[in-house]
Order: sequence, then structure tokens, then C-alpha cells
Amino acid sequence: MSKITRRHFFRNSAFGTLPMLMMPGSLHSMFNAGDEDIIVETAYGKLKGYRERGVNIFKGVPYGGKVSGERRWRRPAPLEPWAGIRDAKQLGYPAIQPPNQTYGINEPDPNEECLVLNVWTPANDGKKRPVMFYNHGGGFTTGSGGSDGQDGANLARYYDVVVVETNHRLSLMGYLYLDDIAGDEYLGSGNNGMLDIVDGLKWVNQNIERFGGNPNNVMIFGESGGGAKTSCLYAMPDAAPYFHKASIESGPGINMTPKENARQTTLLLLKELGIATKDWRKLLDVPVSVLLEMQMTKIPQAAANLKSLSTRGIGGSIIGGFSPVVDGRFLPNHPFDPVAPSISKDKPLMVGGNEDEYTFFGMTGGDVDAFNLDEAGLKMRLEKEFGGNADVIFDTYKKTRPAATPSQIYVAIRSLQFSALGSVEIAEKKAAQNAASVYLYNFAYKSEIKIPGTDYSMGTPHAMDIQFKFYNTIPDENGVAPAGMGGNREERFEASQNFSELWTTFAKTGTPAAMGQPEWPAYNLNDRQTMNINTNCDVIKNRCQEEIDMWRNLEV
Repeated sequence: MSKITRRHFFRNSAFGTLPMLMMPGSLHSMFNAGDEDIIVETAYGKLKGYRERGVNIFKGVPYGGKVSGERRWRRPAPLEPWAGIRDAKQLGYPAIQPPNQTYGINEPDPNEECLVLNVWTPANDGKKRPVMFYNHGGGFTTGSGGSDGQDGANLARYYDVVVVETNHRLSLMGYLYLDDIAGDEYLGSGNNGMLDIVDGLKWVNQNIERFGGNPNNVMIFGESGGGAKTSCLYAMPDAAPYFHKASIESGPGINMTPKENARQTTLLLLKELGIATKDWRKLLDVPVSVLLEMQMTKIPQAAANLKSLSTRGIGGSIIGGFSPVVDGRFLPNHPFDPVAPSISKDKPLMVGGNEDEYTFFGMTGGDVDAFNLDEAGLKMRLEKEFGGNADVIFDTYKKTRPAATPSQIYVAIRSLQFSALGSVEIAEKKAAQNAASVYLYNFAYKSEIKIPGTDYSMGTPHAMDIQFKFYNTIPDENGVAPAGMGGNREERFEASQNFSELWTTFAKTGTPAAMGQPEWPAYNLNDRQTMNINTNCDVIKNRCQEEIDMWRNLEV
């Protein structure tokens, strides 16, 4: 934990440099107001949330009806109005998922009845603030809208926006493709998780004015799996009326699951459960614990040697996986293949990722050796992973990064493959539409924290951006800054302020900007400009272009 003085906080935080972002009222009232109940009337009934340090907070708000029992793998039952005042002070159920994969404070255990959302707003005052609608990460398999690192209070508190985050069905519960065998009631079953998010957007459209938000100025954004979800929403006709700009972060969803892969996965599930296709309704009675076992082990094992249609980017599943299905109706096409979706051509877009994405995956996957490579070890890895292309990859990176160590080269290779290649492709395809602008970014602030068991610093790992963009690096009212992957250097507050201001300005205007930082030019196909986000941001032309060209020209 890092402790800094209150004087330093006010000098270096939004209070010192961004006074226009202050909400009405004094600093004293913002930081010392006692918690109080806040009552708001929605289209479905009254909710009781609470006010904390200048922000009204509502948690566990239902936006859809029943999705269990006879409603499993169908669209939700209609949300029924309630009488009296419903408590909205505690997080609601996360979606069904493996244990210990959600990170909210006092968050309940996963449950099928997970269609709830959380709202953070400066005031329920009728003011039409921009709405920032976040899609949580965790692939399409884990996570929730209640994770502490993505708490929306600071964005609402310092930048005068409304933040909304949903829980929605995941993995087998959200993307089991039954359209071919189960009849009209199950049309769209391969996209239920995404259609749940659309229902959340519809709830925002219907209710957010009562929370001080503007239903006609909604930004969708998300990191990792949330970026892939945002990619899908950008291409979904049902979502199009309910958002106006988007940001895809460390999760470039170019392809999603081909229908044939999804069809074969469903047949595998039925086979593993001993259920005949004509008796598919027996799936409705299978215990959740059994379905989780199928999802996590049985189906992937059974599919291990099956040939799948290939996908690119974050999100497309081979046979045995569960993610949004290109069903020709609810997800008519792959989000960004072969082109950017015309349905969103007039909606501004941001896309990008973190410079050192792989350090997170290497650390969590136990790949300690990746951070202690010598040149021979790097060459062995490249040969194992890329076969006959290893030499050209090695030679290219030795040329483009002459001062880099073997481990730094390996991290650069894996990080570029994870998000930068797909992000650039999305930016190119969006720019080619010659309609709304697209803005490409690279998050580059370096954490000094060492990866356990090594002397290698994390740098800018996957998921570190969440805490930064939500402005959740900064000290609390006691001057104590939260822990996180971003490390302990005070410069992280400046990088976080830049990041969060760029994002909230984009939410407000459709053009990202931050005080004291260079203008962020829209991406074009000539100089391909990228905003490098750090304590001091800078614009880079043709970032990593020689490496990108090499990857695109490889024989595979």
C-alpha cells in the first residue's frame, strides 16, 4: 500500500489540474458526506441505493427476468414490476462459472439468475450525463460487473459521467447453440449472453434519465473478453439503437464462433451426457455442477482431436468452446471480417491494448522461463511455436529491437500477437469506411513490480489498464492508494489521470482528449497514428509496422 500526503493528492489529482471536472459542492462535502439512502423510481419500481462520497450507487438492479428452469437457454422472462422499495445496496449474483473467478466485495456465489446491473452516478437529478456502459472481462467464461478494480465510483465522482456494468450469462449457459434442434423459442440461443447485454442496454435506454444519464449518449467499452463483447455489440442489429460510440480494449474480436463449430459442440455435449438429440429437453434438468464439469473438462477433452473451422482475434471458439455464434441473425457476420460492420459505420471507435500483454499470461500460467531466456532459449521457443518461420521472426525482431533482451523480444512477440495485430486490423477496416473516426492506442506505463520468481518487471501487463482507466489507482479520502499491478511509483497517478480523462472525454464528445497532452489524431491508412498513453502521452506514426508487415507476410 502506498501512502501519500493529502496535500500531494490535491496538487496532483484531478482536483489540482482538472477543476472543471468537479461536481457541484465543496471538497469538504464530497469527502465527508455521510452515507445516506437514495430512492429512485424506475420503470419497474422503486430502488433504494446509497450515497457515498458524492456518488449515488445502486447495485444488483434487475434488468431481466427468469433464465433458469424452463427458461434455461431461452430469452429471459419479462421483468416483473415490484411493489414497495427494492434494496439495491448489495451486488447481485454473478453468472454461473468456475469458482473463485469474481472479485467483488461481498459478492454472492454464482447463480443462474444473474441478470443484474450496477449504476454509479453523481446524482439522480435529471442532468443528461454521458453513460459509460462497461462489459467485464474474463473471456466469455468468467467475471462479473462487480469487480472491485472496475468500480465506477471514481469515474462518476471526478468526471461527471454515469457508469453501468452488467452481469450476463457466460460460456455454456450463455452460448449453447440449440437453434437447429430446439425450435423457435430457442432462436438466438448461441448468443444469449450477448443478447443479455443488449437487454441491459435497453434498460439503460428506458431508465437512465432517472439516474442523471443521457440515453442518447451511451458509450460501450470493455477489456479482454469485454473488448470481444464490445466487438460483437458493434456488429449486432439489436444493439445498434442503444449505443453511440465504443472502445475495444485488449480484446479485438475479429471473428466469433462459426455456426458449424457451435453445432458440433452441442452434439458433443449431448453425447457426453448420454442424451439423444430428440431428447434435448433433458438438458433443462441437468444440474449446474454437471454442466460446469462438461464445460471445463469433458467437452474440451472430447473435442481435442476434432478439426474446427478457424477463427482470428479474441472470442471465436473451436469445437468444444462456448462464445458468440455467427448465426446469421442476431450476429449476422463476424464482427470485423471481412470488413468493419456497416451498421456502426457512423459510430466513433477506440481500439488498442497494453504494450506487455504477455507478462500477465506468463505470470498466471507459470511460464517463469519466458522471463529468463538467453538467445538460444528464445530461438528454441520460436522454432517450437512457429516452425519454419522462426528464423525470419527472430531476424526481424533483432533488427527492430536491437537493444532488447531475448525475454523482451519474446514478450513483444506474444503481446503483439495477442492484441496489437488485431487492434490494428480493426482500425484499418474502420478507417477504410471513411465514416466515423477510429482512434488507435497503446498503453505503455511501466509497472516496476517483479514477476514472482524472476527479476523481470511486469511492464504493462494485460488487465493493468482496468484500474488505470477507471481512475482507481488514486488515494482514498485517507490518502491511501489501493494496491494493484501498476506498482508504487507516484507517476502512476498521472498516467491514470490521462487514461481516465481520455476515455471520459471520448464518452462525452466522441473525440478523446486530455488536458496537457497532445491531440489524438484519428487513425488513417497513411501515417497510421497511435496514441501512446503514459505519464506524458505521445503520438507514434506507423508503430511496429515492420513487425506487423512481417507477421502478415509469413507463410503459414
